[in-house]
Amino acid sequence: MASLRLCVRYGVRVLNYRKSASRSFAVLTQDAKGNLEKGEEMERINVLAKQVVDAAYQIHTRLGPGLLESVYEAVLTHELKKRGLDVSRQQAIPIVYDGLQFDEGFRADLIVEDALIVELKSVEKVVPVHKKQLLTYLRLTDKRLGLLINFGASLIKDGVFRVANGV
Repeated sequence: MASLRLCVRYGVRVLNYRKSASRSFAVLTQDAKGNLEKGEEMERINVLAKQVVDAAYQIHTRLGPGLLESVYEAVLTHELKKRGLDVSRQQAIPIVYDGLQFDEGFRADLIVEDALIVELKSVEKVVPVHKKQLLTYLRLTDKRLGLLINFGASLIKDGVFRVANGV
């Protein structure tokens, strides 16, 4: 049933659907397979996002709010690497403008598995420009999903924001 939901969720046309006792089958049209692959990629990114949020929760629970952003960045990197994820810290991202490449584009706080941008803050309150900044990063890198995590929030659930690019 999950594969059918995945198909419907991402607009994939299903030619034949049958359910057996052991598992569900969805036979797709030729042109629909690309949409399913995109759906599977988004599912993979969502799983990564859940792991990052879980790690942020664990860190916030143990350390609490109020430390410098760089401390949370180092600890979150360590926690994600412990979970077997590939994490890049302060990776320089060049931008292209008028056909010229500028290496001074921006630095992403964390990039997880080359699929998810994580922007960290340790401020009293997240303001709209923080979300816009992450959305710009997503557009410039052609990534689909980013997380804005504010470790300054009293409760970490109030400090986690998902930002999507074209989803």
